[in-house]
This record gives sequence, structure tokens and C-alpha cells, in this order.
Amino acid sequence: MAAAEETGGVRPCAPAQPRYVYDFTEGDRQQRDLLGGKGANLAEMTRLGLPVPPGFTITTEACRAYLDRGVVPADLPGQVSAALHRLEQRRGKRLGDPADPLLVSVRSGAKFSMPGMMETVLNVGLNDACVAGLAAQAGDERFAWDSYRRLIQMFGRTVCQVPAEEFDQALAAAKRAAGTDDDLGLTAQDLRGLVREYQKIFFAHTGRDFPQDPREQLDLAVQAVFDSWHAERAIVYRRQERIPADLGTAVNVVAMVFGNLGPDSGTGVAFTRDPATGSQGVYGDYLANAQGEDVVAGIRNTLPLQELARLDPRSYDELLAIMARLENHYRDLCDIEFTIERGTLWMLQTRVGKRTAAAAFVIASQLVDEGIIDLDEALHRVSGAQLAQLMFPCFDLSGAPEPIATGVGASPGAAVGTVVFDSARAVELAGQGEQVILVRRETNPDDLPGMIAAQGILTSRGGKTSHAAVVARGMGKTCLCGADTLDVDQTARRFTVGDHTVVEGDLVSIDGTSGCLYLGAVPVRPSEVVQYFEGTVDPATTDDPLVLAVHRILSHADTRRRLAVRTNADTGADAARARRFGAEGIGLCRTEHMFLGDRRELVERLILARDETTRSAALAELLPLQRADFVEIFREMDGLPVTVRLIDPPLHEFLPSLEDLAVSVAVAHARGQDAGRDEALLAAVRRMHEQNPMLGLRGVRLGLVIPGLFAMQVRAITEAAAQLAAAGRDPRPEIMVPLVGAVQELETVRAEADRIISEVLGEQSVEILIGTMIEVPRAALTAGQLAGAAQFFSFGTNDLTQMGWGFSRDDVEGAFFWRYLELGIFGISPFESIDRDGVGRLVRIAVEEGRAARPGLKIGVCGEHGGDPDSVHFFHAAGLDYVSCSPFRVPVARLEAGRATVEATGSDSR
Repeated sequence: MAAAEETGGVRPCAPAQPRYVYDFTEGDRQQRDLLGGKGANLAEMTRLGLPVPPGFTITTEACRAYLDRGVVPADLPGQVSAALHRLEQRRGKRLGDPADPLLVSVRSGAKFSMPGMMETVLNVGLNDACVAGLAAQAGDERFAWDSYRRLIQMFGRTVCQVPAEEFDQALAAAKRAAGTDDDLGLTAQDLRGLVREYQKIFFAHTGRDFPQDPREQLDLAVQAVFDSWHAERAIVYRRQERIPADLGTAVNVVAMVFGNLGPDSGTGVAFTRDPATGSQGVYGDYLANAQGEDVVAGIRNTLPLQELARLDPRSYDELLAIMARLENHYRDLCDIEFTIERGTLWMLQTRVGKRTAAAAFVIASQLVDEGIIDLDEALHRVSGAQLAQLMFPCFDLSGAPEPIATGVGASPGAAVGTVVFDSARAVELAGQGEQVILVRRETNPDDLPGMIAAQGILTSRGGKTSHAAVVARGMGKTCLCGADTLDVDQTARRFTVGDHTVVEGDLVSIDGTSGCLYLGAVPVRPSEVVQYFEGTVDPATTDDPLVLAVHRILSHADTRRRLAVRTNADTGADAARARRFGAEGIGLCRTEHMFLGDRRELVERLILARDETTRSAALAELLPLQRADFVEIFREMDGLPVTVRLIDPPLHEFLPSLEDLAVSVAVAHARGQDAGRDEALLAAVRRMHEQNPMLGLRGVRLGLVIPGLFAMQVRAITEAAAQLAAAGRDPRPEIMVPLVGAVQELETVRAEADRIISEVLGEQSVEILIGTMIEVPRAALTAGQLAGAAQFFSFGTNDLTQMGWGFSRDDVEGAFFWRYLELGIFGISPFESIDRDGVGRLVRIAVEEGRAARPGLKIGVCGEHGGDPDSVHFFHAAGLDYVSCSPFRVPVARLEAGRATVEATGSDSR
């Protein structure tokens, strides 16, 4: 009463109860954040009127609440009870009914597909009392006991962490006792005994009997799926695929339909196009008298999907019609799981299917031809990372030996490595720099670390839809599955095939395109895509669908992108290759590389010079050599800008190491000999020694301290440009001063450079810009001042990252980055992809303040981030004019620059 009086007689409204459960009839594919990918797509298929078993989804919000608090949200059990009651009414069955039990599956389903990384439990609701009722309703006692043993096995492993090997050994013993190699050879009586054996194993490991309360089974299975979000393999997969760690997973509770009811039942996985090549047709795997996990686990070799046309023509025709409808609806390759229960087709899942890099380009181009998507959407659907995969070498089979085995080419590529038989060994050897091939009978989710570490994966079981195939395609790993002539002995660490025995440590080659396995190392050749970039494959005459798709989509990217793409090149050969690959100039020409090799002695004389005469003589000898370097590069890049960075590293890097010189001098003295030049070099190295040379005498500081050094380089650049201009060429040099931190440094260098340029050019009309690298944090923070003296900026993001984070890159990556990645402090190394919040903010400040002081200031980036796909999108958004990267990354940067424009402006077709 008192509370009512205080609020004017109106009782306050109770807070809205959070909703954690949705029937499949209530959602659609747009709700992936809430329902997860699987739940959203089940709801979408239900909305389309496709044959989907009824069920409900427990949301990702429920998972996050559980993971945050460590207990199931208070409102969840009641909502599950209400949804379960509606499901029972629709099916006309009741969970736990001994006469006619409702059974359900409990399946994970995060927003982003994570195949096999989280948990699934089938046949939930079976117990000792229900199994007879299930047998009576189905008219098949064997089916009932087979379903029960599957439940105990999956529940024990998933919910209670009973070792899977215990169940596997019991199953193997049962098959030996029955004289069969196949699960299907076990009778109902055999399976009844196996259930009892499984229950003993369960009790031995858990200290309790297998749960007989179906609702307890359901609740524990749901919690196990929630917990699997933090399973090690799920964490590793998210890290590999850059999936955020805070999303959580939804849980789908679905009425069971049974593919293990006899020869007129079965289960399968289908793709609307070939996920390996993109070819149109019927692709997939089917297993008669099996449940869904049997297909993806690869424990039995499957039949091609086309065999279903012979076994069950009506279901096959219905499946093809549904596949066509789903592909048209999703406007993309669809991956479909289905079950046939005594001639009735049920759809268990659909999703936009994972595919290889080659298939991604081919399918995107096909869908444009079919009028389903436009070129902007096609560009959106491929990535620079995929294009980079297509540039990897492939096998040159002209001199290859005969393959010792063949299987299913599940994920294309050419992989060579030493054989290993378990995930841990693969990780260990890969960590030592060795290339390995992971060999398994079939992979399971716990093998993920080894799959990531390996160059390729080889299995003796499974097909294109097995766990190994799906995960390998998602990661771009070469994979050969279902090489069923291999007898893999994982305990003895060897496999045999025909007369060949291959032991751990032997070298093999696997071809993920042809499905061939070779002994030894097969030589490689450039891929067709690289040959296209090199100009040896002409898109006007080739009929290669991959080359045509890459040409089409990359050409469209070029028309859409705002960012120019330059290259980092120090020689004429590199410049020529980069130009063939589409580079629009050079963003970084490192002059220090020109001082190595035969010129090292001249550099040593320069460093050892103690007077102006000796120093000038050394510089005079270097001048024509430098000029010739620049003539070659400017000629190859005729008509395009070439940014030349003046010498940057400390001079001691051009000398022998302190340790080597000290030993040489000591040995000479011990022998009573004259150490000669080494003694002078040792004194120079000691004189120049710095505790932290990367923050010492280098870059602009070196140019200001060593008289004539920068002047010689500026003169060489200008004379080379003048020579080519006089010959009718169009050189466009840009001189870049490194490591500037104060505008006074740049002003001093520029004053001398302007004088030399004016002196050399005279009346010639050659524009030579002078700018600076922004690689010191102070330079970024004082960009407005620097812009008064600089005609362009180029971000050196390698050093900007080192100094921004306070990292010494050469030390930290091996010392502790692995731990930072493991702890989630980094999602990815900041040297691989730009740190948007920290280093990225310095970039934005410099762009904004630089252009405020000098409108139209040309700004680019020449660090390694210039070729990183994600970083290219950042640089587009930050307003840079160009990115620069290594020659082989130029096509990747071109593609991503186009994607950045499309994704920033949107596409009408999406």
C-alpha cells in the first residue's frame, strides 16, 4: 500500500522479461546476431515452406548471459518448457513418453559458421524405458538401440568429457566379436550389449549412471553447447578466422528425424555448386542408413550425391528443386544438410557455403552472368586474401612420378612436407620452421591446431563434405580426403599403400586439385593467375574460367577504387614486374639496398673517412653508380611517380659485425700479424656502436651528420631524371626524407636539395617533389608544421608501429606476441594489420592536420600494411591517396581498394 501511495496510486510496471527462446516459425535469416546462423537459416527455410523439422532456438543472448554469470538465466528454463510443450503438440509426441517418445537434437549455431568447433548431441530424450517404445513405433529394434548407443556416446563425450577413445574401442571390440568391419553389420542384440558397455564406461568416468530423465539430458546438453564456445578448438578457430570472442552461440533444439531407419533412409550434405572449383552441377555426399554426424565425421566413405537418384529418385528430384530454390533465394552457393526418413526428405540446415578461393571468383562471375548479382556484389564477395591464395605455385607435373594413391581433391593447392600423424607433432615441427603434411584417418575438431600448422591435410576417409574438407577450404589449406587405399596406422606413425610404406618424417606431395598423392617433393610452377599477371596468359584467348573471373572482377575493382596502388621496388626488374602486376608507380625505393654487394668497399671508405677529401672522393665514386640505378628504375616506371627514400639505416649495418671483426683482429694479433683494414673497421664499428641503433643515428639524422651523403643521392636522382627527360622520357621522381621528427630537420635537407635540383636541371622542365616519411609519432602529431615544408607525406607504418607501441619488432614477435595473441590482447599482430585505435589515430591526425595546412597534400603509405587487405580499407577511410606494397601484393591491394569503395558506398544489389 505504501508503495502505491508514494507513486500516486499507480503501481510501477514490472521490467520486461528477457526473451531467450524463439520458435523456427518466428525468425528469419536477418536475425543471425540473435539466432545464430543455423537458427536464422532454419527459420528462413521454415518461412519458405520447406520441409524443416519443427524446433526452437535458444538465443546468443542466453549464451552470453550464461557465460557471464556462470549459471543459466533464471527465465530460460520456463521459456524452454513452453517451447518444448509447443513442439510436443506439433509432433504429437512427448519427451520421455515410454510408448512413443519425442527425441530432439541439440546443436550449436553461432553467427559465423564454425564447422565442427562446437557441440552437437543427437537423440536426446532416449533412456532405458523409452528405447522399447521407440523400437515399437519404428518397427525396428536395431534402429532404437543404434540411436541409444549414439546418444550415450555423444552425450558422454560432449557433456561429461568421457574420452572418445573409450567408446571407439568398445565399438571396435563389438564389431570384432560380430565378425564385421562395418557398423551396419551389428545386430540389435549386438547394439543392446554395446549400450550396456557404453553405460559402464560412462559410470566409470563420471561416477554416476547415464541420466534417465530426458529433461535433465536436454538441459545438460544445452549447457554443454554454451560451454563449447570457450573450448580450446573454438578459441583457436575464432582466432584463425578473426571471429569476435564475445558473440556467443545460439542453441537449436530440433525434433529428430532419422536417417538410420534402414536402406530407405539416409543422410547427406549437398552443395548447389562445386565448393572446390565453382563448377555448376550436383555436388555432395550421401550415406544410407546413417545419421548426419556420420557424413561430416568421415568415419565411413560416402556415396556421391548422384547415387541418390538411383536409390530414391523422388527424394533426389525434390532435393534438387529445393537446392535451386535456396540458391536463387540466397543468391549464392548454398551448403545443405538433409535427412531422408523412410522416403521423406527433411532439410536440417542451409548456409552460404564455404568455398575455395578459386570457387569464390568463379561463382561470383557466374552469378553476374546469370543476372543474380551485379559486379559490385561480385567484388564484395571475393577478397584479397583469396586472390593471394590463387597466386601460390602449383605442381609442375611434366616430370612428376606416378601418384601412389588418389582420393578426393577437397581443397585445391600444392603442398609438400614431411608426414606427421598427430596435431601436436604438426604444431611442434611447424614451430621449428619445418613444412609438414598432417595425415589422419579422419580429422576431428581437436585436430584444428595441427591443421593450421600444416601445409596440407591428407585423410584416408571422408569426402568433400567431411570435417577435414570443410575446415581446410575455409582456411585455404590444401586437402586430399578419402584416399581409401591408405592404411593409416596412427599408433605406429606410418601408412601403407600398395608396396609403399611411408613413416613419420618421410617427404610427400599432395595435390588438392587432382586428389593425387606423390612420394617425395614434386617441383612447382607459377599458378595460372600469376601467369595472367605476368602477361603469358591472355584473357582474350584463354578459356580458363578462373583466369577470366579474376580478370573480370579485378578490372571492375580498378574502375571502382579511389586509392592508387604503387609498389615497393629497389631494382628495375622489380619495377617491371610490379608494373605488369598493375602498379601505378613506386611508393618506396630503398636506396640503402643499392649500397650492398660490390659497392660495400666504397661505403666502408665513406665510413672510415676522417677528412673531407677522402669522404668526397668516396661519394664521387658512388654518384655514377647511384645515377645508373635511378636511370634503370625511372625508365621502367616511365610516366609514373617513383618515391625514392634517401638512405635510412645506421651506417654500421653496412659493416661487418662487431663480433666478427673483434675475432678477426684478435686472431691476427695472436699470430703476430697485422690486422690491416679490419682494425680500422673495428675502431669505426666501436665508435658508431649504439645501444638502440633503430632510435639512433639513422635517416635524416645521418644525412645531417655526414656531409654530402644526402646531397650525392639528390644529385644522382636529379641527373638520372634529367638524362631521361632529355631523351624524351617522362621521369617523375619524388624524394622522401626518412625519420623526420621536427620541421627544422626537413627544412634543412630541403634547402640543400632545392639548390642541387635547380643547379642540375637548369632550364629543363622536370618536376621533382620533396616530402617526408611519417614514421615518428612526433611527426604525426606535428604534421601541420611538416606540411609547410613537405610536398607529400608517406606513412612508414612499420616504424610508426614500433615507436607507437614501444616495441622492437625483431625482439618482441618471438618473445611474447604469441602470449598476447593467446590472451586476446591482440586479435592479430599490429605489424600485420594496422592498429586502428592507436597507430591508426596517429595516421588520421597527420592526414587531417597536414591537409589543413596544405590543401591537396598527396599522402600515401609504404609500410607492409599497404598490402594488408584490412589495412587497405582503413587507409581508404582515412583519406590517403595511395598504398604501396611488394610487387606480388599489388593485385591484392588493387582488389581491396576497389572493395573498400564498394563497401563504403554500398551496392544496390545487396
